[in-house]
Amino acid sequence: MTGFRERLEGDVMLGAEGYLFELERRGYLKSGPYVPEVVLDFPDAVRELHRELLRAGAEVMVAFTYYGHREKLRMIGREQDLEPLNRQALRLAKEAAEEGGALVAGNICNTWVYDPEAPDSSGENVREMYREQVGWAVEEGADFIISETNDYLGEALIGLEVIQEFGLPSLVSFASSDARTIDGYELDEACKRLEDRGADAVGLNCSRGPQTMLPIIDRIRASVDCFVAAQPVPYRTTSEQPTYQSLRDANGNRVFPLALDPFLCTRFEMADFAISARDVGVNYIGVCCGGAPHHVRAMAEGLGRTVPASRYSPDLSLHPILGNNVQEKEKRFADWRD
Repeated sequence: MTGFRERLEGDVMLGAEGYLFELERRGYLKSGPYVPEVVLDFPDAVRELHRELLRAGAEVMVAFTYYGHREKLRMIGREQDLEPLNRQALRLAKEAAEEGGALVAGNICNTWVYDPEAPDSSGENVREMYREQVGWAVEEGADFIISETNDYLGEALIGLEVIQEFGLPSLVSFASSDARTIDGYELDEACKRLEDRGADAVGLNCSRGPQTMLPIIDRIRASVDCFVAAQPVPYRTTSEQPTYQSLRDANGNRVFPLALDPFLCTRFEMADFAISARDVGVNYIGVCCGGAPHHVRAMAEGLGRTVPASRYSPDLSLHPILGNNVQEKEKRFADWRD
């Protein structure tokens, strides 16, 4: 089985995340802290979601250790479960990956500990948390590490350094909540600095939907020579409301994070994003918070692939109303569209 770099050299890779939101919707995870306790409490739920994403075409099983670092576990009083949670998440991802020839990604993320006003002292705390998680990922057989949702270039660089200490390939992405990182770097410049320090893949994840992420990704692609990753949230963000955190309903109420449903992208919109991202030269395409297996399958099929779940892709010609001779059938169901 080829590795991370080799696969990216050969073709676009399709990733899939969104575990936090999907497992919260299914009733296995608490919105607010968003700590992946489900890994220990309901491992079958995580196992099943991995399999669904694998069948939908995901080529990477990402260990569900997002917000599974020491600071978050301490916040909810489960710091003693830190190592068991991380190891269990990696084993669940590996188990699913082996069923379909996928890669296994370890995962680290923003810590909420890094302080640009005290980069050395806070950075050491971040470094130690990352070393724990990456070390366990290496021991459990991860193929590469994703460092994601970075708000600071400084914290992203620490994550990259730790990944390199352990000798694994790296994908480092920024949360695109603003045009700059919080420590003041344009996102394309921040990605270039990561490339200069040896990152294998750089890019964006989370915060922005397809329409507001693509223009920034285009600039990143023009700024770097390494692999580029794009994993938007599947929500209809706009130039006026460019992130899902900024979306408002008709009454002006903030909808993040629990009332986002009316803004959810269709599977067709996510397939269009996958095609557009490929066409601008993105190498690793995925989906973040809010994503679900039907999005991933549509993205895979948009990229010209037939995946196991394609067996059940829609065929509306067989629908009793929408199928062949639809105009005649409408006469029998006059109000079906109301």
